[in-house]
Amino acid sequence: MIKIKFFLLLLLLAILPRLTEGQMINMRNVEQSWKTDTAFHTVPLNEFRILLKRDAIRPVDTPRFVPAKKAVETYFENEPVCVIFAGKEARAYPLTILMFHEIVNDRLGKDPVSVTWCPLCNSVRVFDRTIRTDNGAEVLDFGTTGMLRKSNLVMWDRQSETWWQQFTGMGVAGKYAGVELHVLPSMILSFADYRTCFPEGKILVMEKKKQGPPYGMNPYVKYDSLDRKPRLFFGQADTRLPPMERVVHVSANDQDQIYPYPVLREKRVIMDDPGGKEIVLFYKPGMQSVLDERDIKKGREIGNAVVFLPYAGNKKLTFTWRDGKFLDNETGSEWCISGKCIKGKLKGKQLSPYPYTIDFAFAIFAFYREIKIYQAKK
Repeated sequence: MIKIKFFLLLLLLAILPRLTEGQMINMRNVEQSWKTDTAFHTVPLNEFRILLKRDAIRPVDTPRFVPAKKAVETYFENEPVCVIFAGKEARAYPLTILMFHEIVNDRLGKDPVSVTWCPLCNSVRVFDRTIRTDNGAEVLDFGTTGMLRKSNLVMWDRQSETWWQQFTGMGVAGKYAGVELHVLPSMILSFADYRTCFPEGKILVMEKKKQGPPYGMNPYVKYDSLDRKPRLFFGQADTRLPPMERVVHVSANDQDQIYPYPVLREKRVIMDDPGGKEIVLFYKPGMQSVLDERDIKKGREIGNAVVFLPYAGNKKLTFTWRDGKFLDNETGSEWCISGKCIKGKLKGKQLSPYPYTIDFAFAIFAFYREIKIYQAKK
């Protein structure tokens, strides 16, 4: 009898990991129904936390824009907006709107894009909605699954019902598991800087309804305080940086590196070459947090950072912060936070944005365990 019990115990231990891996954790007994074939998955299914019905956080599918210069009474000067642009067309998506929708399915010119933000990880990502496989191209529309993984938004597409990790753009379960969405360059700017740098730019607006989201209010009060623990994160937090420290993440030639905000605040300009790729980072004070006070207008100042290739045409430039301005050392021309030259010999030139993200440190460490931390050169 003892031998039989021992054998059964060994058998249970052998199959338990498989049973656990196939069991998503429904934290609130939420009813969900999917056509997703979860037999195809790239991550353990027990890492998914079900919290809401899908699209309970409703994406924006028919975005409406107005000229930014006509929205000065709608948005305040230091409010952060996600900016994308192509040629002469520029669009801004306020985080105060993304706070309550997390996904905007849109088009920039003829190109279908999705602008996404997960407040819990502070992760803004802009994706090309067209995926290309051996079977051809398909345009996807994204929604929210009501699930998190590692505290991060899990999206779904309405065409195949594949689940996608917002932080990495990777299909994690379903038809397109293992397929990676193409991330498009974007910037986070203050509303004031956006109007200055893109005077003809447009900005997303939403109609305020009595039963609609309270735009301008923050449901995650004091969430980005450095002594705060991340919500719905069940992994072991890396201790190299405070979990809620903002960091700039850059990837080049299979090397990932982060630049902590305290270093950027001190340096204002960083010239670097992670993975052999020459880049320049600008940091400017003035932008406010949307994850601090209940009334976002009262949020504390955090500043913002951007990343560019340090070239104007074929001419390599080096930069410095002097007298409250971004200046290149070669011509003394002045550049704004968007990478556009606004005064001097190179006026009108535009630095090419380099893909980057601004995330909370705990999330970066959760998805990139071996990531390097930039050390300021003395």
